[in-house]
Amino acid sequence: MEIVRILVLCVFAGIVLSLGTALFHLSSSQGDSKKMVRALTVRIALSLMLFALLMLAWWAGLITPRGLSH
Repeated sequence: MEIVRILVLCVFAGIVLSLGTALFHLSSSQGDSKKMVRALTVRIALSLMLFALLMLAWWAGLITPRGLSH
């Protein structure tokens, strides 16, 4: 289960980094739109990979959903 947590955190960090890169290219003075679109495409791919990883881990029984009440 620890490996799943590490993988999820790494993919999430990649999503945030890609979003920050897109924001940088959006706000820079040159405004390179091709680099911004590439960064957003990477973010979407990582988000889909994260969703698939979570569904696979849930299906395999490595993670279980928890409610708010204990």
